[in-house]
Parts: sequence; C-alpha cells; structure tokens
Amino acid sequence: MQAIDIMTPKVVSVGPDTEVRDIAQLLLKHRISAVPVVDGDHRVIGIVSEGDLMRRVKDDSDHGHSWWLSLFTGGKDAGDYVKMHGRKAHEVMTPDPLTVEENTPLHTIARMLEKHHIKRVPVVREGKLVGIVSRANLLQGIANAAVAPTQSPSDDRHIREAILDEVEHNTGVQTGSISVIVDGGVVEIWGLVESLEQKQAVTVAAENVAGVTRVENHLGMMPRGVGYI
Repeated sequence: MQAIDIMTPKVVSVGPDTEVRDIAQLLLKHRISAVPVVDGDHRVIGIVSEGDLMRRVKDDSDHGHSWWLSLFTGGKDAGDYVKMHGRKAHEVMTPDPLTVEENTPLHTIARMLEKHHIKRVPVVREGKLVGIVSRANLLQGIANAAVAPTQSPSDDRHIREAILDEVEHNTGVQTGSISVIVDGGVVEIWGLVESLEQKQAVTVAAENVAGVTRVENHLGMMPRGVGYI
C-alpha cells in the first residue's frame, strides 16, 4: 500500500497570512491537530500544529532555556518571541515540513514519522498538496495490509475515491475526520462523526458504491465542539 491508499484528501489548509485565531477555530471545527500552510500555487511551505499554538499559552518559566544560555542571549530569544506572539500563520508555523509523494510506500512513511518524531506528513503531487497522512491513517493501513494484502490497488483506489466523494457531497460528514481504507473491495472506515445517523450514512454511502463487497464501520461518535483528533 502507498500514501494514496490511506491519505486523507480534501485537506484543510491555510495561507501564510491566515490569522492565528482563525487557525485555532479551524482545528476545533474540523477536529484536526494541524493544518498545512500553502502558497498561492498550493505548494506546502509550512505546517501549524496544536503544539505551535499551545506554545503561546505557556508561562515564561516554561521556556526551558538553560541558565548559561541566557548569559549569551540576554534571557530573550527572537525566534521564541515570534512563535509566541506572531499573529499570522507564517510567523508561527514550522517551515519547510517533510512531504511525501502519492506513491510513497507505507513502510517509508512509518520510518519518516519515527525518525523525525512527527505525527503527520503532507502528501504532494508535482509539489502541490493533495492529502495528508497521520499516524492514525498509517496504523490503520498497516493493520489492514497485514491481514489481507491488496489484490487490486487500481480498482480499490477508484472505490475509495467514489466513497469519499459520496460522503463529502451527500452525507454532511466531513471527510477530513474519517479514514477510508479499501482492500480487495472490503471497506474499513475509521474516525469520528457527530451522531449515529452520520455513522449510518457513511455506511450506506460505502455500500452503494460499485465494487464494495463488505463494509466494516469502526467510526466513533463525538458531538461537535467536544474535541478534535
């Protein structure tokens, strides 16, 4: 399996001048923990995570600077100041994040996340953002592949795209909050929705796509505004 088989498409992203308060609202609204920052050509130039925003609410005593380092810096750090007080995405983002291509194998992505201690990686096509792979996506993909190796990746990808399209446009469920994996026509769905009705709607949407042989719906429920993943 490759990045394209497990990634979350329809990625919520922001521009470099997006206000920090608007980014925080997006994270809460879509129940996500980070957003890529893209330029006018939709190329990834950075990423803003919940960690970047949480840094802003830490006390000065939480900076963790060694006392001897403060002798050289005067106790202040320009980079930290910008991160803590910046008002726009380009001021608080982690710049030049790692990215992967659509055909990157899962084992390569797993090693990348582990080596660089990151939780997610944007997926690009010809340099432009087309999806994102999180640890949750990766674990679900690896677990699925271990049980039943993919038999028809091309057909499975078409099925997956059709399911996501149907869910996105006709059920009221945000596809950024769910993960769909298709293997040999068997569909596994993970993530969070707001109600039992939404969970059932996703199942029906998947069952009605040609080529689907079975649907395993593992969606959990979390009412809007309770939290995010």
